[in-house]
Amino acid sequence: MPLLLPLSTAAHASPTCAATLSELKGMLGDQAFPLKWQETSMDDGKPLVVNIAENKGALYLEFTKTSEGLWAESSGVICKTGTGLETRFNGDQIHLGPAANWVLRYALKRGGKFTLTQLGTDQLRIATSGWSGTFSPKTK
Repeated sequence: MPLLLPLSTAAHASPTCAATLSELKGMLGDQAFPLKWQETSMDDGKPLVVNIAENKGALYLEFTKTSEGLWAESSGVICKTGTGLETRFNGDQIHLGPAANWVLRYALKRGGKFTLTQLGTDQLRIATSGWSGTFSPKTK
């Protein structure tokens, strides 16, 4: 189920949203864009691991807290914004796992968005209401 704006209709313009991994890599112009990222800014020694995958015709973001399990997962499209990428979701399109704290549960229970901003070639900032983290590509 799409979460954001429809794809661009101009034939010569690059797409502004992606619903598949190949569309995402094409939109970014980076076929080597990492699909797995590990948090480097956590202060508890239990980094979040973010996996970007494709599931049932939509992009799927899964956040897993090391040693604690599922933090959050959502599916839909990822769109370009002025500063990076964004995926929006309503309360039915996100599933918060047992590792999600009460602040996250309160902030996202009716929906929200994840923003993804590249910080150079090997860092990504991911943010949502009440939380943000810095991530590096996870090789294994």
